[in-house]
Amino acid sequence: MTYCLGILTRFGLVIAADSRTNAGVDHISTYQKLFDFSVPGERTILLCTSGNLSITQGAIAALEKDIKHQEEINLHTLPSLAEVARYIGNKIRAIQEQDRPFLERDRIDFKCSILLGGQIPGEEPNLYLIYSQGNFIHATKETPFLQIGETKYGKPLLDRTLTANTPLEAAAKCALLSIDSTMKSNISVGPPIDIVMYHTDSFTIRNRLRLRLGDPYLAKIRKLWESYVKQAFDDMPDVEWEYYEDDVKEDILID
Repeated sequence: MTYCLGILTRFGLVIAADSRTNAGVDHISTYQKLFDFSVPGERTILLCTSGNLSITQGAIAALEKDIKHQEEINLHTLPSLAEVARYIGNKIRAIQEQDRPFLERDRIDFKCSILLGGQIPGEEPNLYLIYSQGNFIHATKETPFLQIGETKYGKPLLDRTLTANTPLEAAAKCALLSIDSTMKSNISVGPPIDIVMYHTDSFTIRNRLRLRLGDPYLAKIRKLWESYVKQAFDDMPDVEWEYYEDDVKEDILID
């Protein structure tokens, strides 16, 4: 399992991913899940992968091959991010059509998903979630984030804090806390954590970070977040129970 998320605000994008894969309690490995296919000054294209590792690695390899061989259609030639999303979806379908019968025969889950974020000149930045079937959705002002993988533990924080007007630095902090919350509750998600921040119309990635196991910043934000959550819990008013006169009389009679 893995956890990746993208956040889209009017200021740009934040994309983050863990690096753990889990094929059982005794088979835990680390693989890169955030990939940068940007052309500095020309276009920004960032991908995060989740699901069957052989399928996603095959898709990434196919994308790299098209760029290397300068195919007419590749990540660097398509004129819109929506067309990039469709192109990636077609790659996923092609690999699945080849491998799916053999994976199904051995009852291996072949599903995967990919987050695509970036900006192409003439467009605003955007964020897409490409499903295993090759279709996709995009983030909106009402829902400015998308997740793949082990999504449930880190979602409440995103729901309560993010809007389309959230500054990028705050969005990055929120992304890291969301991943840390997931790591706290699920052993299949873990460091190193990769995070990238992209500013609208810059067409350059100036902010990127890899946080490894035991990183002081990760330890600091976890300790602070847990103390703040506990303090907020302690400050919550007690439950205002309702008592009914009939219930009280009945209790007296029983006594």
